[in-house]
Amino acid sequence: MAIKTIIEPFKIKSVEPIRWTTRADREKLLRQAHYNLFQVPARDILIDLLTDSGTGAMSTAQWAAMMEGDESYAGSSSFDRFRRGVQDIFGYRHVIPTHQGRAAERILFGVMCKKGDVVPNNSHFDTTRANIEFVGAEAADLLIPEGYEPANRHPFKGNMDVAALEQLIARVGRERIPLVMLTITNNSGGGQPVSMENAKAVRDVCRRHEIPLYFDACRFAENAYFIKLREKGYERKTPKEIAKEMFALGDGCTMSAKKDGLANIGGFLCTNDDQLAQQEKDLLILTEGYPTYGGLAGRDLEAIAVGLGEALEEDYLRYRITSTAYLGNHIAGQGVPIVQPPGGHAIYLDARAFLPHIAPQQFPGVALAAELYLEGGIRSVEIGTLMFGDAAHMDLVRLAIPRRVYTQSHIDYVIEVMLEVWRQRERIHGLRLTHEAPFLRHFTARLEPL
Repeated sequence: MAIKTIIEPFKIKSVEPIRWTTRADREKLLRQAHYNLFQVPARDILIDLLTDSGTGAMSTAQWAAMMEGDESYAGSSSFDRFRRGVQDIFGYRHVIPTHQGRAAERILFGVMCKKGDVVPNNSHFDTTRANIEFVGAEAADLLIPEGYEPANRHPFKGNMDVAALEQLIARVGRERIPLVMLTITNNSGGGQPVSMENAKAVRDVCRRHEIPLYFDACRFAENAYFIKLREKGYERKTPKEIAKEMFALGDGCTMSAKKDGLANIGGFLCTNDDQLAQQEKDLLILTEGYPTYGGLAGRDLEAIAVGLGEALEEDYLRYRITSTAYLGNHIAGQGVPIVQPPGGHAIYLDARAFLPHIAPQQFPGVALAAELYLEGGIRSVEIGTLMFGDAAHMDLVRLAIPRRVYTQSHIDYVIEVMLEVWRQRERIHGLRLTHEAPFLRHFTARLEPL
């Protein structure tokens, strides 16, 4: 008999209590937070699906490795193990540690980009776009058309539109494009993967025009597993083999190790360019620290070195992808509109379809996220008009599932709350902005109900 139940491939060794609140409590807390869930204290959240970044549970092997952390300022042995762990998967010549992914982005774009440049990507996420725009360059999203259709079940909706890339290069000129990026998986568009075929096609365009190709590799392991499941010719390859093949197509990468590094902090920047690496290290010293620690403790470097390997284990990835799909399929089966097919790290609700009576200018994603908190203490995040302004093609609500933290009963609770909100969706109202910052406004925005 084939067993259908997918269980968590781990045992729980330590627990953290969560605190119950009443709806009246949550109504007061939400008003105090100006309807921005970033501003609600974590102690007042029951199920926290705001992000999968740095919120996972580390393994016993990672905790054991942390005890070997070498906290030497320069040339620590922990950096040597970290570099070997990264190079074993990514293969790039230079490995530069940073305190998290956005620091790697800031250094990369600060060195490679200037005012007037254009950086193509399948879809830039919030910090990537902000760091590009901060230096005066333009962030261009070149997602395939299917990626903007939430109900479309295309298996690789994270793919870049290669024809659009060619057209962009022809229109603005190769000299204005310092690099091309591919985000794996595509966080802004539903956690959707990029196929190996598409990555090779993008690589071919880059080589023909002599433009470096970089990966935003935050969720590389999940992307590799989707390729194994969905792309012909990769069924028998391991996730690690697939990841190594993908990264061999590029010239470097940025990485937040807080995702598929299974760590609570940290990241890195990689490149094969010796001259570029020196410039990046010079900037790193100015803002992050010496190049063998990059703003991290030795114990953090150790945790990442172990976590990168654990993220590629097939038992873990099978559980990770299946458990995320469990949430998506259950609510979609009851009519809740989500980005299809379910992503790797999160389920994305289609807020425009969920709340068609709320115009994008009234932030339907924020309104839906607020209602999920009011109904069941669940924290999520809007990815839409508040986050991206006029550049938003969709209004989504992301339910990002922390790695190795919640059990199936937690997810069943989320399903129950979600379906109750779905049944009462017509009584949800939009919001208006009362305060916004010039960059990354969604973190600190203040709103009020209409």
